[in-house]
Amino acid sequence: MSFFGVSGMYYSGESLQQHRIVLAEDSNLFSAMVSKRLKELFDIDVIVCKDYDDLQFAVENATFPATLAISNINLPGAENGEALSYLIDMSVPTIVFTGTYQETTREALLAKEIVDYVIKDNIFAVDMLAESVCRFLTNHRHHVLIVDDSPTARALLTSQLKRYNFRTSSAENGAAALEVLKKSPDIALVITDYNMPDIDGFELTRRIRSSYGPHQLRIIGVSSSANRLLSARFLKAGGNDFMMRPFINEEFYCRVNQNLDTLTKIQTLGAKVAKRA
Repeated sequence: MSFFGVSGMYYSGESLQQHRIVLAEDSNLFSAMVSKRLKELFDIDVIVCKDYDDLQFAVENATFPATLAISNINLPGAENGEALSYLIDMSVPTIVFTGTYQETTREALLAKEIVDYVIKDNIFAVDMLAESVCRFLTNHRHHVLIVDDSPTARALLTSQLKRYNFRTSSAENGAAALEVLKKSPDIALVITDYNMPDIDGFELTRRIRSSYGPHQLRIIGVSSSANRLLSARFLKAGGNDFMMRPFINEEFYCRVNQNLDTLTKIQTLGAKVAKRA
C-alpha cells in the first residue's frame, strides 16, 4: 500500500484496516466522501455517527476502543460543541473536520488538545483529512529526541509530540543527548535548544553530524532568542531547520512533518538504489 499526501507525505506499508475510526458527521455528503476515501486509501472501515447519541453508543459499546475520531464541531443533539468535549473526556484522539473557522474557533479547538483540524473549504479537504489520519496512525514509526535544559520546555514538547502519536525521548543537555543517540539508533529527528550550559545547540549539531548524516536523522534547532542570525548558524552547523519560540502549534507540527517526510523519501530512494546495485 502506498500513499502520497497533499502536503508531501509518503506512506508505504501495510493496510491500516486494524484501526477503528469513528466519524461524527451529520452531512451525508461528507460522511460518504470521507468513508469512501479512507476505505480506498487505507482499507479502513469507518463507523459513521450521525448524531450525539450515535457517537456515545459507538464509543461506549465498542468491543475495542477507537484509535481515532473524526468529528464535526456541532452534531444534532450536541449543537454547542459537546461532542468534542465528550471525545476528549473519553481520551479518544480527535481530528476536527469543520466548515467553520475563525481565530476564536481555532483557539478553542487547540485548547481542547485535539490532534488536528481540517477545514472543509476546498476540493482537497477530504484528501487533507486522509493525510492527517494517515500521519496519526503511522507517526509511532518515528522516534523524536528533545534536547533542552529546561524541564518545562522538555515536558511541553514531549506532550505535544505524543499528542500527535510520536515516540519520544528527552535529554537535559548535549552530553546526555549524545548518549541517548548511541542507545537509540532509530531516532529520526532531534529537536534541540540553542542555549544550554555544557554543549550549546550549535556544538551539539556539529557533533551529531560527525556521526549521523542527513540521510539518517534530521535536526531542528529552536531558540527563544530574538537574534535572527541563529537560524543561519544552525543551518551551517548541519541543522535542517530552525524555529523561534514561542511556537505556533500548526507550524511546529508542519515543520516536524516536513523534515520526517524528507527523511523518509531519502531513505526510500536509497533503498531503491541499493536494491538495483
